[in-house]
Parts: sequence; structure tokens; C-alpha cells
Amino acid sequence: METINRISNVLWELPQEGDMKVPGIIVASEKLLEKMKQDRTLKQLKNVATLSGIQKKALVMPDGHEGYGFPIGGVAALDVKEGGISPGGIGFDINCGVRAILTNFKEDELKPYLKQLVNVIFKNVPAGVGSKGKTKVDQNNLDDVLNLGVKWAIENDFGWEKDLKNIEEQGAFKGADASKVSAEAKKRGMPQIGSLGSGNHFLEIQKVEEIYDEKVAKIFGINELNQVIVMIHSGSRGLGHQVCSDYIRTFEKSFKDIVAKLPDRELIYAPAGTQECEDYLAAMKAAANYAWTNRHMMMHWVRNSFEEVFKKSAEDLGMNLIYDVAHNIAKEESYKIDGKLRKVYVHRKGATRAFGPDNPELPIHYQKTGQPIIIPGSMGTASYILVGSKTAEEVTFSSTAHGAGRAMSRSEALKQYTYSSVNKEMESKGIIARSVTKGGLVEEAPGAYKDIDEVVKTSHEAGIGQLVVKLKPLAVIKG
Repeated sequence: METINRISNVLWELPQEGDMKVPGIIVASEKLLEKMKQDRTLKQLKNVATLSGIQKKALVMPDGHEGYGFPIGGVAALDVKEGGISPGGIGFDINCGVRAILTNFKEDELKPYLKQLVNVIFKNVPAGVGSKGKTKVDQNNLDDVLNLGVKWAIENDFGWEKDLKNIEEQGAFKGADASKVSAEAKKRGMPQIGSLGSGNHFLEIQKVEEIYDEKVAKIFGINELNQVIVMIHSGSRGLGHQVCSDYIRTFEKSFKDIVAKLPDRELIYAPAGTQECEDYLAAMKAAANYAWTNRHMMMHWVRNSFEEVFKKSAEDLGMNLIYDVAHNIAKEESYKIDGKLRKVYVHRKGATRAFGPDNPELPIHYQKTGQPIIIPGSMGTASYILVGSKTAEEVTFSSTAHGAGRAMSRSEALKQYTYSSVNKEMESKGIIARSVTKGGLVEEAPGAYKDIDEVVKTSHEAGIGQLVVKLKPLAVIKG
């Protein structure tokens, strides 16, 4: 049984012991902490704390649960000289992330057209396990996507130039290199660009149910209750998965001595300064560019769908991008550690970046507020938009939660729920649900996830992501 010391209502410490180089810090309410104790989350957090070059603390966010190597919800900052990069600290779906899009509709204006709109979006945005995009790209196009990111999409008439400033890294990670992505990964990625995929990925039409901070909400473009928002949650599809698998295999062969010393081989990392570390970093950035482009193409088709139904331009419908942020990624960032500014690789696996005000990486219009944080709920439950804080920079290396976090596996959900029961639950809440397969809907039953309200309340109380608005689903499209 792990020793856990209480720091505050929502902060807990696993004291440094054994091979741990730093303590483990848990951001959780008592209720969420109890959930974490039921799987290997805390054990995995202790393991992360043993990594070379780790700085100050290993962290797990309020939606934390057991994952591959790192817990999902895991955050760790590894020194860029003494540490390295661990694919298990990023995840298989590189740059799985979420974007939120404004509209100038109110719920009552949209409601009569909702079913038609959902059908048109379902037709226009490819979804499902092996879903293929409707835009054919060849090897050269794909390399451009990997190297240039969303700039490629804009050049090919997907989206608007002004969207770029509202995407993390402006949708183009510097240092991405398509040549570091395997032929197999490219083969998987080519047909899938511009598709939603399956699992917990979704496209949702939502309404603003509560506004907690009117001033910040207005800067984000949210002006009133019942305003309609569109949210897209997806990642790098088969390409990102293959990049992760390829480099885990490479690292295991190249760094057998490191594997032998690790408490869990799933934590394998490439030491900073090695060719393997540089290659993986360039490939991960390329996969991240693919994911941003993927979400951008889908947003373009969502805008087209609104235009098709309402016979007005997306500009006239106010369909501006609020923000797009990753929650499976490693970023080079600088933090004051022991009085000195140090560069670190911040690993966020199922965790969202949460920069506070005045961060130079944010667009000018978000400099005063801090970064928008988009936290999707499970299917049929609320989602939230929060804002980053200076506290997050100090406490969690500018990180917060990324969603509800699973409470049961997909196979357990399939045993416990039926298509009929999930569909009835959606209907009882007045939510239109469309999915490519019945199983896809059942696996994502709301009961298979933790309580999103508890997760965001904890983030708010910890000061690492302040509540701005609550969003309620009107319609959901799943793979």
C-alpha cells in the first residue's frame, strides 16, 4: 500500500522513496483518488518518478487512470540534457486533441434543423474504425502534411488563414521531419487523413449551459447562454500509432541497458542527445502535424455542412475557431527549477497544456486571459472550457486534465451495457446520437467514465484550470 500525504483538499504526495528521484504529486479529490487506487495509476506514477533527468515531481491529473508505462493523466518534465523522451509518456495516439468552434446560433434557432444537420455532417465527415478520408493524398502530399501541418490544409483550401493563430503551435510543429516516419506509418496515414476514427473520438454539437467567467468567455467569443458550439475530438489515427510502435521497438533494441534498469519496460526512453531521441522527436512532431491537419479538414467539412443546411457562409454563421489543443504530446518548455530557468521535455499523456496569462506562445488576444483549455466529457455528459493559469505553471508544469477518464475498460462496457440501453439514455437526455457501429456507441457509454464535473471542479479548486463555461451536448457523432 502506497504512503500518501495530504497537501491540500485536492493535492496529495507520494513521498520519494526507493529509486524515485522525485516525489509523486496527485491532483485529485478524495473521490477521484479512491478511483486511482483501484488500478495501477499510483504504482505507475512512482515508476515515472524514477526516470533519468526528471525534474521536481511526477504528476497525475484528476482524470488519471492506468495506461501504457505512464498513467493516462500523467505529466513529467525531463531535462533536455540529462533526461530524454519516452513514447509511453505521450501515448500511441500522438496529438490526440480537441478543438472548439463558435457559431452565432442559439439552441432554439438550431433545434428545428438539428436532425438534418447531424445527417449532413455524418455524410460529410468520415468516421469509424478503419474510416478513410474523402481527400486522396499521395506520398508527396502526405510528406507536406507531416512537415507543414495545417499550412498544407490552408494552401489546399481547407479552412481559413486566420484559424492558424488559434491552434497550438499554429498547427505546424517546428522540427517535424517526414523522413523520420516509417513507410508503414505513412501507408496507414495516407487513406485516413480527414477522418474521425473510433473509440472516444467524437464530433459534438453543444450549447452553452453555464457561464462562470463572463469576461473571459466574451474574449473566447462566447456571449450568451444557449449559444451553439461544435467540438471535434480526434488524433493522428493509424499513423501516430505506428510511429509510437516503431520507435518503442527501436528504443528497446538500442537501449537494452536502460530497459534492464527500468521498473517497467513500457517506460523505455531515448536519452537526450542520442540520434534515436532526435529521430523520434522529429517523427512525433510530424505525427502531431498530421493530427492538427486531420482536425482542420474535419472542421472545414463541418463548416460546409452548416452552409449546406442554412444556405449561408460559415463566416456569416460566425464559425470561428476558439482553440485547438493537444493532450498527448511532448513539448520543449522552460521553467524555473531551483532558481534557474531550465529547458525540459514536458510529457503530457492524457493531459492538457494550461498556459497562464502573458505567455508569449499564446496568440495576442489570449495573452490577458491565458490559454483556452478544452475538456470534453464522456458521451452524453457535459464538456467544459477552462482557462490556463500562473498557478498551473508553478504546480503542474502548465498542465491540467484532458477529459473524464475511463472508469471501466471497453470490454467491460460491452458486457455491462447494450446498444438499446445507451440509445435510450441519450434519447432521455434529448441528445441525437449517430454512430457507425452499435459497438462504438456501447463502448463509450457515459457510465464507463469518471464524473467529468468532479474532474473539472478539482482542476478549478487546484487553480490549474479555471472554469469559464459548461457545455451540454445536443447531438453526438461517433465512429
